[in-house]
Amino acid sequence: MFNSIDQLVETAATQEKSIADVMISQEMEVTGRSYLDVYKDMERNLEVMESAVEEGVGGVTSTTGLTGMDAVKMQKYIDSGKGLSGDLTLYAIAHAVSTNEVNAAMGKICATPTAGSAGVVPGVLFAMKEKHDVSREDMVKFLFTSGAFGFVVANNASISGAAGGCQAEVGSASAMAAAALVEMAGGTPEMSAHGFAIALKNMLGLVCDPVAGLVEVPCVKRNAAGASNALTAADMSLAGIESRIPADEVLEAMYKIGLTMPSALRETGRGGLAGTPTGQRLKQEIFGGQ
Repeated sequence: MFNSIDQLVETAATQEKSIADVMISQEMEVTGRSYLDVYKDMERNLEVMESAVEEGVGGVTSTTGLTGMDAVKMQKYIDSGKGLSGDLTLYAIAHAVSTNEVNAAMGKICATPTAGSAGVVPGVLFAMKEKHDVSREDMVKFLFTSGAFGFVVANNASISGAAGGCQAEVGSASAMAAAALVEMAGGTPEMSAHGFAIALKNMLGLVCDPVAGLVEVPCVKRNAAGASNALTAADMSLAGIESRIPADEVLEAMYKIGLTMPSALRETGRGGLAGTPTGQRLKQEIFGGQ
């Protein structure tokens, strides 16, 4: 049983397993289920993610009208060949936006680790599918690896925007995706930990300020930023760049920052972008005097 990133990395190294396989083994031990049952559960999560990505790229709009159709615009931009960031990044953005637009439209998504941050992990994962030769098993293992790091976050800090700001949601998701991407690309467990740390460091202090209290603005576009950040952190780690602050200490810092963050910046819809004149006007238009 691992409870920290250090323990996770050490277990993987000692047992000569991937982080994904360490997570599967722990799930088998805790639940008493077989390898096949645990694997199939994660495969179903992958199928839900895939459906959301496809639905969003096809075009969805939320009931409020605050969000929708941006994934379609992003796909058209990719198809135009005029993109500046490179196709892998652009696909990650498109698929992250797609997933969160489906969430905003009350569609079915897989929380990774939350609904508000559900676009980051599939955004990165399905971008890899678009641009690289990854098998279905590779994709399922990616989710187990991201889940292993998410397990540590949930048990040592927070994945709740109300408790710790958006750093705990999109920040955690970005770090999870970075760690999983490093392993998918052939990096060591230690390199995955560095990818996690670099990605999370880049999002420390990120506030949760949903306009009108809805998981739409700025949440959808923030998932795109989280996906882009994960790619950057993974590439840095794969290049041999290490985080000077260990991953567990970065996680602790995130937790402590969340504790000191004003309540207005923790999903209350009162501060940040939600508190701007436009944010308040949109709230009034959607909810009236409520």
